[in-house]
Amino acid sequence: MDEIIKFFTSVPLWELALIFFARIIEVSMGTLRIILINKGYRKVGVILAFCEVMLWVFVASRVIAGITERPLKGIVYSLGFASGVYVGSRLESLIAFGKVLVQAITTPENGKAIADVLRNQGLGVTTLEGQGKDSSRLVIMVYTNRKGKEKIIQQIKEIDEKAMIVSNDVTTLEGGYIGNWRRFVK
Repeated sequence: MDEIIKFFTSVPLWELALIFFARIIEVSMGTLRIILINKGYRKVGVILAFCEVMLWVFVASRVIAGITERPLKGIVYSLGFASGVYVGSRLESLIAFGKVLVQAITTPENGKAIADVLRNQGLGVTTLEGQGKDSSRLVIMVYTNRKGKEKIIQQIKEIDEKAMIVSNDVTTLEGGYIGNWRRFVK
């Protein structure tokens, strides 16, 4: 029983909390870095990489020093890693960096109404005539920020609940409506 108590009290609680929360921050940075670099935000990714490794050096050295005498540090370090992956992915979905292509396939009548609604909001909308199995179709394409895609999808569904809607992440986008801030960030 004394061994168990010693195991859990050999490291001060403040040190365990520091390791845990620093690891969450570090791994969240790493998760965001990977996602941002994959989406083309290299400059931001490089800055995050620098901060991530700086933090890792200090946290890892704190854990490695005396790990055999205090294995609880390693357990807390691992829990911080797992928590950091979750927190990082949640942060990325809240920030929602990047662009998406939202496509809807619908009837020509509904397609015109959808295009008008989206254009009235200042969105760039491209339409293409198509042929489905049994009838004419209109394909609507909208490039937009990931953060606003749910609103666009909802507006399409309000006009045509049977519309086929597809959303894809976009890593390369040139021409059309691209603001200068995006060129600066990448």
